Amino acid sequence: MNLTGSIRDMEKPHFYWQLGELIASTGDDHFATNLFQLVNPLVPVNRVDLSEWTLDERQASVVEIKPLGSAGGSQSVSPPDPLQHPDEHPLLQKMIEMSDSLLIQLKTPPQPRHPQHSVHQCNLVSRTSNRRCVISFFRPHTHRVFSLPELSFLKNLSDTLLPLIERHAKISRQTVARQPRLPSAELDQAPLQQVFDERLTLGRIVLSVREKEVCLGLLTGGTVPQMAEKLQVKSSSIQTYLKRATAKLGVSGRHGLAKWMAGA
Repeated sequence: MNLTGSIRDMEKPHFYWQLGELIASTGDDHFATNLFQLVNPLVPVNRVDLSEWTLDERQASVVEIKPLGSAGGSQSVSPPDPLQHPDEHPLLQKMIEMSDSLLIQLKTPPQPRHPQHSVHQCNLVSRTSNRRCVISFFRPHTHRVFSLPELSFLKNLSDTLLPLIERHAKISRQTVARQPRLPSAELDQAPLQQVFDERLTLGRIVLSVREKEVCLGLLTGGTVPQMAEKLQVKSSSIQTYLKRATAKLGVSGRHGLAKWMAGA
């Protein structure tokens, strides 16, 4: 992987548009697909699986593994199902011992009888109490292993991705519990704006109308010139609105704004 090129790609408007789509899709069926489409151009993978593990830490055992979605290649590009023998899964011991977010690379030995289970696997894992949210990336064994630059890049990206899967898992639990949510028609109108407003309310942050318009425009992939044309102001004014907004949010620049939106 060309790490420098991938870092440059993260600064492009299209990356922020995709990140905005991912943020807005937390809790719905498109989340895994949007996550795959965000990561795959930066670090090529064949498949991504999302799951939430509930552990009995005293007994070092698994209480429940809840699938949260998958996207990418066919089911053949995946390791053995963790639901079949959860207490024997190689991730478990590392999850029990972890105190902070982890990147775990698993080297699955070749299995002649079941070649589809011989995969290269990289996992991003977050910890909240006895729950672990897991993002698993796969490549077939016929492809190269994840390189050190790729692993380092994914670890850096985890600051943005792990808070999002935690939110996705939380919304999924609320849905199961039948807690009320907005009708899908309302969500489709402005899902990113809804999440943005929720984050502002939680942080007790007040932005002006223009500051909000600029933030949302940049998060959906707009450029400074495009925003200036849309709002009929100078590009320097757009930069000023962005600086005022990010100062209130306690972040810097568009990347900081995106990470704030992700809850990092």
